Amino acid sequence: MMSQATGTNNRAQTLKILSYNVQVGIKTSRPYQYLTGSWRHVLPCARRLGNLDLAAEMMKEYDIVGVQEVDAGSLRSNFINLTEYLAERGDFPYWYHQVNRKFGRIAQHSNGLLSHFHPAEIQDLRLPGLIPGRQAILARYDAGGDTLAVIVVHLALSRRARLLQMDYLADVVNSFPHAIVMGDMNCRHDSREMQHLIARTRLHEPIEGVHTFPSWRPQHNIDHILATSELTINRFYELENFGSDHLPLMMEVRLPPGMQFYRYNRDKSQTLNDYLQNLDG
Repeated sequence: MMSQATGTNNRAQTLKILSYNVQVGIKTSRPYQYLTGSWRHVLPCARRLGNLDLAAEMMKEYDIVGVQEVDAGSLRSNFINLTEYLAERGDFPYWYHQVNRKFGRIAQHSNGLLSHFHPAEIQDLRLPGLIPGRQAILARYDAGGDTLAVIVVHLALSRRARLLQMDYLADVVNSFPHAIVMGDMNCRHDSREMQHLIARTRLHEPIEGVHTFPSWRPQHNIDHILATSELTINRFYELENFGSDHLPLMMEVRLPPGMQFYRYNRDKSQTLNDYLQNLDG
């Protein structure tokens, strides 16, 4: 059940955007935990949903959220779709997940989109690369005769593959009047592949000095949110760790005048028991 839609006045609207690689709810605090906690990537973990609850509570205040390294429902996540779980716990009326790697019932590696605005369209974008399977989520939002494209990505580890993927994304970005690209891009702001993307599009230069990885001692800026030049960036910074090896990254961006979206709010937050009962049903 949703309450009546709420909007803004005629002034330029500001959106709050969040990108977060959640590492399937595994909190990593030291390098050795990649080894000692590796079993959590294939088996259920009692703390996983608790970590995601903290993340979902933080996500509530954001309008559009892109998540990476979620699971679509397999053994390790107790067969719970983690994008859906975050949406329910974070009171997001609209959500979408995209499976990139399937390992049977053991793991379903995914990207996800959570939104308080209704997308006019959502597409899966198949990214080029040396190993097939990586995709991006493209959500199109229409308002006042104008369009905003929001793209959620988790790019390859190989520089060669990232260059191909950046080239592909540039064509997608250039096909829309306004665009936001966010996610774990596995490259720094000054990397060759990032500069190639910037040179081919109207995207702002990525903001340097905002480090998100590793979460316990951030020294690499491999997570990014980029916006085209017609969108004004008001604020941009990393948040605290809520259970991952990455920190969440937020951006406040001001839309062009006349472009407004309307947010729906649930009448009542859903408890964990409510969610699990609905899942069983």
